[in-house]
Amino acid sequence: MTSLTVTPGGALRGTLTVPGDKSITHRALILSALAEGDSLVTRYCRGEDCLNTMRALQAMGIPIQEQPDRLLVSGKGLWGLSEPSQPIDCGNSGTGIRLLAGLLAGQDFFTVLTGDESVRRRPMGRVVKPLRAMGATIAGRKGGELAPLAITGSRLTGMAYQSPVASAQVKSSLLLAGLFAEGRTSITEPRRSRDHTERLFRFFGIPIREQGPALVLDGRPATGWQGVNELPVAGDFSAAAFFLVGASLVPGSDVTISGVGVNPTRIGLLTILQEMGADIQVLNPREEAGEPIADLRVRAASLRGVTIGEAQIPQTIDEFPVLCVAAAYAKGRTVISGAGELRVKESDRIATMASELRKMGATITETQDGMVIEGAAGRPFKGASCHSHGDHRVAMSMAVAGLVADAPSRIDDTACIETSFPGFERKLLELTTPS
Repeated sequence: MTSLTVTPGGALRGTLTVPGDKSITHRALILSALAEGDSLVTRYCRGEDCLNTMRALQAMGIPIQEQPDRLLVSGKGLWGLSEPSQPIDCGNSGTGIRLLAGLLAGQDFFTVLTGDESVRRRPMGRVVKPLRAMGATIAGRKGGELAPLAITGSRLTGMAYQSPVASAQVKSSLLLAGLFAEGRTSITEPRRSRDHTERLFRFFGIPIREQGPALVLDGRPATGWQGVNELPVAGDFSAAAFFLVGASLVPGSDVTISGVGVNPTRIGLLTILQEMGADIQVLNPREEAGEPIADLRVRAASLRGVTIGEAQIPQTIDEFPVLCVAAAYAKGRTVISGAGELRVKESDRIATMASELRKMGATITETQDGMVIEGAAGRPFKGASCHSHGDHRVAMSMAVAGLVADAPSRIDDTACIETSFPGFERKLLELTTPS
């Protein structure tokens, strides 16, 4: 079992880049595979989650040339995929398996999608049910509620769907299915979820439009879309989040993170940290491949507790674990509610973060859909032996907590970090080691 030991020391100082956005990389690979001709995807995320999506597309006949900083995807058009010879393993990626379910529902072949133990526990009914309503033939454990999913490609019909949850994975799965469906597909959410799929549709020239609160797509377009000369992937805000919090907490820190995606549907943590008193500047804003990016400069500051409600959760969902660290170190009480979705992530992130931070002396009360955190007002955490629960974001969040502990902390089972942030430990060490 791999582990990571964090020894508290000096300030975090320096400039760094973070891996390409995981969410965008999944979508860029899929839409490039469905394009006609080559697309060059640069600065992509090399985490195992995205590499598993790449391997899935290769198994379905899409040539992809892999280099450390770029992928050349030779798209075969909307109907160019072929039946894989064996089940597709999505590893730890809930995004991968749900998006591929939508992509494969309208094909003319059979596929089995599976993943690791965590993915096989995660709810699939939220995509399976609406896909079946479009005509998909999908079998799975517990009636399709759990993976593995066996998908017999079917002729789909577009529909108007009102999603009960604000979920970019559900929305994206149905949009991908809608490409292969006859007629019109429209999707309405209770709140706006991250919009990387819509932005990439527009970047590739795929007609998609907004009609009031609904996203509308006409299926089976008469002409396909061409590959793109370059699709640069924005730096992953979710990866930057660990350094935003770490540099905010450790006295004397001053860190600049270059080329980070600042999509408004993703930066709830940035807004919340600034409300808590964080010193974060958004510098050099620009746009690449339809996504806003910027450089983020963060300096140490005293944080205070805040109240976080349901409306803020969709834009903060992946950053919740490291937000808990910030709240536990801040002055005053932080109350989080409306975050029940966190109980069905790679781990039950409400339970795991409460459990692990308590080991370091934090005072946390769980609720059904969130928690109440009594901040330590800058008093050091206790050095402790913690566990990731197989969740990459929990592992990295506890590493950040270790930066402001009174003794070294060990986080066990940290191989999961490779799913999203290869090289995390090295980058953390570079910032904490005087040059």
